[in-house]
Amino acid sequence: MSLDASRVILGTYGQVFIDGNWQANFNHLEAKVEVQKKELNLSGDSWVRHKLGAKKGTGTVSGFKVTSFMLEKGFTKFEIISKLADPESYGFERVRLVNVIPDRLQLANWTAGEEVKEEISFTFEGYELLDPIKA
Repeated sequence: MSLDASRVILGTYGQVFIDGNWQANFNHLEAKVEVQKKELNLSGDSWVRHKLGAKKGTGTVSGFKVTSFMLEKGFTKFEIISKLADPESYGFERVRLVNVIPDRLQLANWTAGEEVKEEISFTFEGYELLDPIKA
């Protein structure tokens, strides 16, 4: 069976919600989890085995500066919900990132005659798949 190209999801329909409020100015969101693995060398075994350790969540949200919303939030913890929906897809996916903390705040970054863009890198301490996409 070949891939139905109409089912490929475009990021055009992505949405970012911070503490339940849609942030229409953001047009990029990336979040990933990395796991630390401990290598185990066992006697009588020629394979290096791995034990899962701690996880670390990192991400970036970016787009256009419209308000001072992120400056007002400061370094307090908040929640991000990523919603990815495409009218031709099999449904939509929502992922909740918990205990989000910005790494830095952008106080000023502008050039005359250009749109002001805002980028916030962050860490998070857990996630929940709220709505999976299933074929």
